[in-house]
Amino acid sequence: MDLFNVYPLVNITPVRALGAKLWDDKGQEYLDFYGGHAVISIGHSHPHYVQRLTEQLQNIGFYSNSVQIPIQTELAHKLGQVSDYQDYALFLCNSGAEANENALKLASFHTGKKRVVAFKGAFHGRTSGAVAATDNSKIVAPFNAGHAVTFVEYDLEAVLAVLHGGDVCAVIVEPIQGVGGIIMPSDEFMRHLALLCWANDVLLIADEVQSGYGRSGKFFAHQHAGLRPDIIAVAKGMGNGFPIGGILISPKLQASYGLLGTTFGGNHLACAAALAVLEVIENEHLLAHVTELGDYLRTELLAHAGAVEIRGRGLMVGIKYDFPIKEIRDKLLTEHHIFVGNASDPTVLRLLPPLNITRAEVDRFLQALYGIVGAAARAV
Repeated sequence: MDLFNVYPLVNITPVRALGAKLWDDKGQEYLDFYGGHAVISIGHSHPHYVQRLTEQLQNIGFYSNSVQIPIQTELAHKLGQVSDYQDYALFLCNSGAEANENALKLASFHTGKKRVVAFKGAFHGRTSGAVAATDNSKIVAPFNAGHAVTFVEYDLEAVLAVLHGGDVCAVIVEPIQGVGGIIMPSDEFMRHLALLCWANDVLLIADEVQSGYGRSGKFFAHQHAGLRPDIIAVAKGMGNGFPIGGILISPKLQASYGLLGTTFGGNHLACAAALAVLEVIENEHLLAHVTELGDYLRTELLAHAGAVEIRGRGLMVGIKYDFPIKEIRDKLLTEHHIFVGNASDPTVLRLLPPLNITRAEVDRFLQALYGIVGAAARAV
C-alpha cells in the first residue's frame, strides 16, 4: 500500500530535533523558523516536556472519557489561570479543525440558528463545517458546500447586513489570519464586532488555533483588543507536537450529556503534553520573551528586509514583497538550511518560530534573508 499523495514534499528527512534546530538523516542541521505550522511552541524535545510525557506514559497513556481523568481537570485549571479565563469551561478534542467544528456546532445548538459569518481569506480547517467556513473553494467538496456560510470583508456594515437576516448563529474570526498571509483585523474592528454579536444574539468564535498560546505576545491574540469571545478554539501550539485541541466556552453556554463528545480528546498523554507547554510558558516567561524578540524582529525587518509590508504581532510575522517569495523560501532552505513558511498569498513569507527561539537564532535568519534579498536587488 502507498500513501495517498496529497502533500508536496521537500526532499528532507528530519530524524532529530532540539530547541529551534533539526537534523536530517545525513547529519545536516536546520534552523526551524516555522515550527511545523506554529505547532512547536516551546521548542523541540524540551526537557520538561519529554519528562512530563515519559512519566505519564509509564503510568497510563489512555482511557476513554467514560472514567475519571483528573489530569483533564488539572489542565483546565492551569489553562484558565495562564490565559485569564478561569470562569470559562474547557472541552478537549484532537485538532484545530475539530475544535472549530465543535465551536460551530455548539453555537448552533445554543442559538437554534445555522448561518455562520466568516471572513475573506479565512482558514478554519478541513472537516465539514470548518472547511465550509474556509475561504478556499479548491478544498471544499460538494458535500461540504451545503452549510450556510456567508463570507465578508473586514467591514462592520457588511457583517451587520448579514446579521439582520436573523438566521446567524455565529461569527468566526481569526484574530490574526495565518494561512491567509498574517492578516490582522484592527483592534477597533474586533471590539465593534464583539458588540455587534452581543447586540444581535450571535456568538463570537475566536479561532486562536494558530495565533493563540503566546504566539502574539499575549496568551491569545484577541486579548490585544480587550474583548472576551463566547468560544475560543485552540490547538497547534497547545501540545508542542502532540495532537490536542479544545474550545474554551463562556459560562453563558450550558453543557448537557451527549452534547459534544470525543474518543481520544483529553487523553492522559495529550493532557500531560498540554500541561508541560503551559508550565514552560509560565516558568520561562515566554510571553515577555515573545513580545521583546518579536519587536526586535519586526524592527529589523522594517529597516532591512526590502519588503512592502511587515505584518503580525510577537512571533507570528508575515513579510510581504511585491513579487512571489518562492525563490527566497527555497534559498533559505537549500542554501542556508532554514525552514520558513508561505501563505495563500504567494508574495508573503510566513515566520512562526518556537516561542523560546534565541536572539542569536533570529540574527542568523535575518542575515540569511538580507543576503538573499540583497543579491536579488543587485542582480536587478
